[in-house]
Amino acid sequence: MRTLANNEAELIIALHNGLFEEPLWKSFLDLLKAETKAGYANLVFRSNDNSVITSLSSGKALSPHLKELFNERFGSDPLLYHKMRQDRVYALHELINVHDPVQRALRDDILNPGGVRHVRTMRITEKNGVDAWLSVMAREEFGAAVSFLFTRLAPHLHTAFRTFDTLEKERIRSSISSEAMGRLNFGWLIVDANCQILDSTQNISGILQRTNVIGRGRHNHLTFSSSILEKEVSQLVKDISIGKVTRPKAINLSRDPWMDILVTQTPKSGLSPGSNAAAIVYVSGDRHSQRNRREQLVDLFGLLPSEARLAWELAQGRTIAEAATELNLTLETARNYSKKIYSKTGARGQVELVRIILTSVLAIV
Repeated sequence: MRTLANNEAELIIALHNGLFEEPLWKSFLDLLKAETKAGYANLVFRSNDNSVITSLSSGKALSPHLKELFNERFGSDPLLYHKMRQDRVYALHELINVHDPVQRALRDDILNPGGVRHVRTMRITEKNGVDAWLSVMAREEFGAAVSFLFTRLAPHLHTAFRTFDTLEKERIRSSISSEAMGRLNFGWLIVDANCQILDSTQNISGILQRTNVIGRGRHNHLTFSSSILEKEVSQLVKDISIGKVTRPKAINLSRDPWMDILVTQTPKSGLSPGSNAAAIVYVSGDRHSQRNRREQLVDLFGLLPSEARLAWELAQGRTIAEAATELNLTLETARNYSKKIYSKTGARGQVELVRIILTSVLAIV
């Protein structure tokens, strides 16, 4: 017959694997409940002021009726969980002061009728603010082996929670970054030497759907509508993968709506020797056509349509002479329009006009 000590390794493995489960730590809690012969096992995270509580569990918890009774009678948990010393294993009788009528009522009217007669619980606190309690509950008394198991698990719980906190912070940062890039119509893809897509930002599908010049092909390969362009990018990625090219290269894909890519090598890491990543393809694509952008300039700055057409050409970095040729205007007419554009936008020249337009709300719509 296996003992708790023999199964300690299984619990530790489940604990660390639980960071990647959904729900979190389900296998660990299921295994802990089974190994301790508990009716219920749970892991609770609480903020210091109890304003945020996250509870993960295995087994049948208190019935909704008892929960309603608990909230009606006590409003908040009268047990002083925050006064528990970290890494010390407590039994239920150590948490309840029988001379306190409120705590005694909690035991006699709520916990015991709900099958919670015996408890083993431990508090785990981290400097980064993680405060958690691991508990098992049962009708029958636990043996000393359960308390010993909790003590043995304590250092692994600290490690798991530090890792969890780090992953959560990175997830939040990633989410914020993805949202910001999405608003700026900007994303990236990581590809291998054969241009197979290995990873990408969440918003990349939306960017690719707005154009037919770049997309995902069969077997998740990066494809282009132009065979010439596809050969150019494929060769570039292969050259990057063998170190033949180290300088990032920018390639324009479309002028209306504007879309371009920047292909560069991936950051090198000694932690992933088996990674097939060869290059990062940064993708920038406008949501709107030039016509839409011109109409938005009319709305935003009160420009006339003819002025908006010139303003947009100047915002793309063209000189007045180049813009005049593109729009079939005389140079004198273009200069007259530009004076009116600068006056209405408050720009003191083309450089400032570019900044005003490209940092306006047009950048996020």
